[in-house]
Amino acid sequence: MSKSFAVIFDMDGVIVDTNPFHKETINQFCKKYGFQLTDEELRTKIYGRTNREWITNLFGTITEQQLEAYAFEKEQMFRDAYAAHIKPVEGLILFLDMLKQNNIPRSIATSAPRANVDFVFKGTDIRKYFDIILDESMVTHGKPHPEIYIKSAQAFNLPNEQCIVIEDSLSGIQAGKAAGSKVIGITTTHTPEEMSDTDLVIDNFTTLTIDQLESLIKK
Repeated sequence: MSKSFAVIFDMDGVIVDTNPFHKETINQFCKKYGFQLTDEELRTKIYGRTNREWITNLFGTITEQQLEAYAFEKEQMFRDAYAAHIKPVEGLILFLDMLKQNNIPRSIATSAPRANVDFVFKGTDIRKYFDIILDESMVTHGKPHPEIYIKSAQAFNLPNEQCIVIEDSLSGIQAGKAAGSKVIGITTTHTPEEMSDTDLVIDNFTTLTIDQLESLIKK
């Protein structure tokens, strides 16, 4: 019998620790086009956002064709940089196996394009664990808007209160909380202190248990 809750995973910084490589390639991309972003600007304006949002914020009004070209260029830079380093976050595979064995539904809800999702699946062999996948093409509003997490819960046919979101970015945490879900913060991108708005903070998946998940849902 299935459990009465589901787990929704962000991808970048949760399933794979990609953010150092995204940071490097975003900086390279921005420098190429004459922009210099501070770490604070990256955290508050870039991470967790869709390409459409941060690229148009950066460049202003551009054509759809130019937007798609910029997005493809930046993401290809990222995939080239990360390909030799790709691996799941510590403890993830065993945690996914545990969820599967306990019939706990699982989904991915990411601001990344589908090409990056497929790239991560190919490099980690975890496609088999996820029946529901939402990427940037499936939402109108990126995080911190709760749309992607509301749609994820609807795909499970569960209320958001019965979904646990796992996030690394501040915008993603805001999105999960705004949707009404419990949120676990993982410290690949931010310190535990910066994640004070979450329901639980973890460094990786090695110690996360079913009992902890059930306790969060019952809060």
